[in-house]
Amino acid sequence: MVEKLQAIRQEMLEKLDSAKTEADLDALNASVFGKSGALTEILRSMGKLEKEERAALGMAANKVKKELEEAISARKEKIKLEMMELAFKRDAIDVTEPGKVGRELGRLHPMTQTYREIRDALIGMGFTMFNGPEIEYDDYNFTKLNLPLDHPARDMQDTFYINDRIVLRTHTSPCEVRALLTKEPPFRIIIPGRVFRVDEVDSSHSPVFMQIEGLVVDKNLSFADLKGTLETFVQAVFGEKVKTRLRPSFFPFTEPSAEVDISCTICGGKGCRVCKNTGWIEVLGCGVSNPHIIENCGLDPKEWNAFAFGIGVDRITSLKYGISDIRLEYENDARFLKQF
Repeated sequence: MVEKLQAIRQEMLEKLDSAKTEADLDALNASVFGKSGALTEILRSMGKLEKEERAALGMAANKVKKELEEAISARKEKIKLEMMELAFKRDAIDVTEPGKVGRELGRLHPMTQTYREIRDALIGMGFTMFNGPEIEYDDYNFTKLNLPLDHPARDMQDTFYINDRIVLRTHTSPCEVRALLTKEPPFRIIIPGRVFRVDEVDSSHSPVFMQIEGLVVDKNLSFADLKGTLETFVQAVFGEKVKTRLRPSFFPFTEPSAEVDISCTICGGKGCRVCKNTGWIEVLGCGVSNPHIIENCGLDPKEWNAFAFGIGVDRITSLKYGISDIRLEYENDARFLKQF
């Protein structure tokens, strides 16, 4: 029996060296220590032996059992380490490997590029940012801006009404009211944001579009200050060679009011299809704030005055990049955006 026990030990140790996986070890363990295992059968037959033989065989069997269990455990740990090393090699990343050629990088939307140019030009002139809600009080959107109840701009065909008192803002000008009510003058602010109007979608109209408004509040401001500010702004955005001109216009919230034209950036003022052969392109509206607005917001119009101007970001984008259809700027077609 002792010789058979040693043979089992020797065979098991040899097979352990060739085991490659934990499944192989489980099979070997069962062949020796399982219900029908070789060592289990020897232990079952010990009852037939004499007392002295049984004691000697029991000691030898326990010694072999302990040795084999330790050998199996050691082999299992070694196999586990080998598998981990193989996994590390398989999943390893070579950080020194050159990057893949041809990977495309993201691009800023042309309207984002234009917005940042406009913003940076005005900030460079001393303006600071001011934001307001897109869902606005009718009072701020119209009444305090000197638009009476019967003004055409209040018509349902122009404005998205949520209820009798709440609208989707039709311009960024309600933020002028909020600034005049909350900020201590003097100040210069930029008001960017989306605005909403009931418009049919076509090449030059959209029910949702982006504006940037500028407001300056101070003492003894004049129309000349407005003109100088706009000329500096236009040259910062379009270049020093671009000329400006102001044409009389009408806005309920400014008096006097004007439209600002720039010399056509396409033909240099010579006349082309874009400028309809006039050499000029309209870019924004402006004016000196109506004293009623200053008064409506709790300031003394005899002490404080202001001027404001509003810029359509999509319109400036179209002029800078020669985009003929405003819908391209809002549809996010990747083929279009890749050009910028």
